[in-house]
Amino acid sequence: MNNPFAGILNNEKGSVLIMSTLALVAFLGFAALAIDITHLTVVKNELQDAADAGALAGAAVLFNSDDTINGAADDEAERVATSNMSDQQLIEATEVTAQRGHWSFTDKAFTANSSTDQVDWVNMTSQQLDTDTDYINAVQVTVTRNDVAAFFANVLGLTRFLAAADAVAYIGFAGALEPGDVDQPIAICEGSIIDGNGDYTCNMGRMINSGQDELTGETGGWTSFEQDPDDEDGCIESGTNAHDVNALVCQSGNPDYIELGKAVAATGGEVQSAFNSFIDCWMANADTNEDGVPDKAWNVSLLVVDCGDANNMQNCVPVKGMVYVDIIWVNGSVNDQNLKVADIPSQMEDWSCTPASDSQDDIKACWDSFADHFNLENVDGSTAPYQAKAIYFKPNCEVHAPSGGTSGNNYGVHAAYPVLVE
Repeated sequence: MNNPFAGILNNEKGSVLIMSTLALVAFLGFAALAIDITHLTVVKNELQDAADAGALAGAAVLFNSDDTINGAADDEAERVATSNMSDQQLIEATEVTAQRGHWSFTDKAFTANSSTDQVDWVNMTSQQLDTDTDYINAVQVTVTRNDVAAFFANVLGLTRFLAAADAVAYIGFAGALEPGDVDQPIAICEGSIIDGNGDYTCNMGRMINSGQDELTGETGGWTSFEQDPDDEDGCIESGTNAHDVNALVCQSGNPDYIELGKAVAATGGEVQSAFNSFIDCWMANADTNEDGVPDKAWNVSLLVVDCGDANNMQNCVPVKGMVYVDIIWVNGSVNDQNLKVADIPSQMEDWSCTPASDSQDDIKACWDSFADHFNLENVDGSTAPYQAKAIYFKPNCEVHAPSGGTSGNNYGVHAAYPVLVE
């Protein structure tokens, strides 16, 4: 007897075969696509490595030795990016776009700026610079390839893939001071080199070891550069001592890295042995005609610390950065009530003064002229007096060579090493 459903069953067998075939094709297609996507991911990672390397290389040379903008930074970024491999072949220059510009941490955005003119960044805070798109501080590199081969996805009609990657490298201000960055074991209170708006200023002369009066008191002190790596705040509770400080005067600077934000061992007290050594070193560097009287400002890099509202040096002060200053005079132990002509400067760079007589009034008149000429002032803006065991300096507004790792506030020192921010 014939089965009336035989034809239907045969049709079902054909349908299953067709459905199985279609499923197999779909499975193979998805498998092929997965393989190609994996390959595409590898290629994109290679492009990212090239973009990262190019951006870092360009940012590393963004500033010339005098801190002007290096117009060839883009070329260096492109050169390094194209020295990388992607998909087993060198990246071509036509696949790379490198450009200078401004990175803002506030906006998390890069603004291209091809100018080689830089803003007057030395006298601006880090916060002001972050929102100023005219301030060039970064290099962006984009690497694009539109011919990434599709091996198995051809069954889906895909023959080529597009892959792209970009990176931004930013170079800011020193956040970690390298060994030798700070010349002398002297720390300056941050409050003595910024104005009421928190801006870095260069018209104020300050003194250290100058008494306890709030207006004329200490705005700096001695430091051994020591930070305790095991202490969260970095504080060396025992402070520093004459032996440690004296051993650092006019040597090779800070022997170890100094981390910003951590406290450093310091003292505002008298360290006579270090002070005597410091005077000898100052005389050797500032007396150009060897007549026993300094006549040239001595430029040194010093540590910047947070002394609190009192602006008075103490132990365990947090490190804020570093600054270059011009030391223009150092007073020893001479009592200001019995000055001699030899106790005060007679010539310093473009200034000179010869007392009309040996009287105290005439000698002090020359000192006042010296202080006025170099804007040596107390905290309240009055003319800085002659005081024993004091160092008179003015922050130097000239641009400085890069140093240290990127981070920290602007104290006139660009970092040596950039960081990736995108």
